[in-house]
Amino acid sequence: MKKEQDKEPKVRSLFGRFKSQLADSDYRSVDFLVLLIDVIRPKRINLLYQVDIQFLLDYLHAAPADLADFQLYLKRILAGKDFDQLISDTGIISYADFFYELKKRITERYLPFQPPKSTLQYLLNQVFYKSSDADWIAAVPQEQLDELFHICKFETIYDETGFGMIEILYGLELLVQRITGRAMETDVNKMVPEFQNFDSPFIAIMREFTELNDRILQSDNKFISSDDLSYKQIWVLHKQCESYIETAFDNSHRFGISIKVNQSLLRMRQQLERIREILPFLVIDDPDEKKQKTIALARTLIGYNSRKSNIRKLAGQSTQLLAYEITHHTAQTGEHYITSSRQEYWKMFRSACGGGLIVGVMCIIKLLLGKIHTSEFGHAFLYSLNYAIGFTLIYLFGATLATKQPAMTASALVNAIEQGALEQGSNKHRYWIFAELFARLFRSQFIAFVGNVAMAFPMSLFLVWAIQQLFQVNIASAKWLHLVNDLNPIKTPVVLHASIAGVFLFLSGIIAGSISNRDKHNSVYYRIQEHPMLKKIFGQAKTNKIAAFYEKKWAGIVSNVWFGIFMGTTASIGLFLGLNLDIRHITFASGNLALGLFGHGMELSTDIWVWGILGIGIIGFFNFMVSFSLSLMLAFRSRNLSSKELVKMGKAVWIYFKINPKLFFFPPRKS
Repeated sequence: MKKEQDKEPKVRSLFGRFKSQLADSDYRSVDFLVLLIDVIRPKRINLLYQVDIQFLLDYLHAAPADLADFQLYLKRILAGKDFDQLISDTGIISYADFFYELKKRITERYLPFQPPKSTLQYLLNQVFYKSSDADWIAAVPQEQLDELFHICKFETIYDETGFGMIEILYGLELLVQRITGRAMETDVNKMVPEFQNFDSPFIAIMREFTELNDRILQSDNKFISSDDLSYKQIWVLHKQCESYIETAFDNSHRFGISIKVNQSLLRMRQQLERIREILPFLVIDDPDEKKQKTIALARTLIGYNSRKSNIRKLAGQSTQLLAYEITHHTAQTGEHYITSSRQEYWKMFRSACGGGLIVGVMCIIKLLLGKIHTSEFGHAFLYSLNYAIGFTLIYLFGATLATKQPAMTASALVNAIEQGALEQGSNKHRYWIFAELFARLFRSQFIAFVGNVAMAFPMSLFLVWAIQQLFQVNIASAKWLHLVNDLNPIKTPVVLHASIAGVFLFLSGIIAGSISNRDKHNSVYYRIQEHPMLKKIFGQAKTNKIAAFYEKKWAGIVSNVWFGIFMGTTASIGLFLGLNLDIRHITFASGNLALGLFGHGMELSTDIWVWGILGIGIIGFFNFMVSFSLSLMLAFRSRNLSSKELVKMGKAVWIYFKINPKLFFFPPRKS
């Protein structure tokens, strides 16, 4: 209360400074109103805190001359101010291009768009220029706003001129026409085949609203009652339009979804929400509602304008569905990386051994490529080629690279949370399902690590020995110290380099999901199946096999190629930037330890062995944790789950580990 009392002298001083301007009938500057709101605006907003403007009301009652000037001033600056665009445009995604919209909002955050001075939005931009203004205005008691409305002699939007209602109707008309046009686009229509044999609810709502619009404008009252048949029909059609949008989003599993279509559907959803919020202002059942709805509309418009550049909301809404589609693909893929039975467990070990064999060959090739005299770009290209071909071969041969699992399996784990919630209402049940699945994932990852490391080490050792026998040269002798020091966490930033590799593992999983989603949306598999030239050359049966191979393998191939490029270029980019950037991968680390051992004549000191083995463990841990954590965060984001869920999941895993620690490393004897 004391803070509000301290503001009254400021209000008195402000009215004194602007006394002559307020009395001038030509004075229409917003400067006075800007300064007045600055006095009223609280320094800190609290959700439980009411913003008291009684000090302003008391002053206006006590100074009738200033009140009269203030009334005329407000009437002058508000007269004829257009606000239809506040209804039809403000705060609604304006383009189907997400990145354009993001850039636009960031620009407007620091360099706000300024509409013409004849619009209400210009006035709101100048006066309520802070994003928090809508929050504190919502905290002003309703009775104080009613009193302010009364003493300032504001007119309602339902006055005799009908100007306010005309603006509302025009804004609604723009929304209805725009949403109808967008709903008729081919890319949007293909998402909702269920509605193809029915009349479009968007066309129907446009017809119904046009009829209602004309009737209101021709009437004397400029409003309708809540039992108006057209008004009721619009609500029925509005619900059908919302169902159309939700069906389109649900069908993204079947047809995939592009950023453009995602943004179009989001824009339509926002426009339907805006129609739902504004439509009730057409209805007056009791004359006393006119003042209340006018105040409510003012609050609503201020809210639209204050939050129009909300970047977090844009990014959240725009990326959630795409993240879900990407993680939906990785969840389906990740289920194959989680073993259940002993048979699957040892099958994973054999698969990981195959991956270790190929990595051992890649270690030798990379060592040889390092001896080529070329530019940093040349080395980056050659290393990337080696990694890309090797990773792709591992994928195509059905072998396993251990750290590729976490990026794929995180979404499968979150799926367990969702499935548990569907199967049982008990939270304990769903978190226990997650803990059991995590134990399966952990032991699958453990045996994959063992298989990779156990085979990469002897394979690298055998190949470097074979080269010496054939060509009488030890190709690892010059770099043995560098190879073993790269594993030493004291001499090199092993944690950083292993974490960078974890980020790339995560990105490769995202790329796989993105490619799969894009191809599904563009019907690439079907287009290959029905390609006339392919059918003519190969026949329908082989063309179907080509399409099936593309559908099953292409996303994984692209993902592995990009993973190879990331891994091969990091060191060169770090050198260019003057940063100590590099990658460390557990399987390559074991191969490099073998090369270092052979390069020094099969003799390494005890401390090198200790640090080398410890370094391999650290690298594997951070490869796993970084890629898994990022993937889990994305999976949570895509399902709109709270971070509190993560804490509960962690507790469930810890309890399960204490009960069955052996199951985190070895499968049960019986499935």
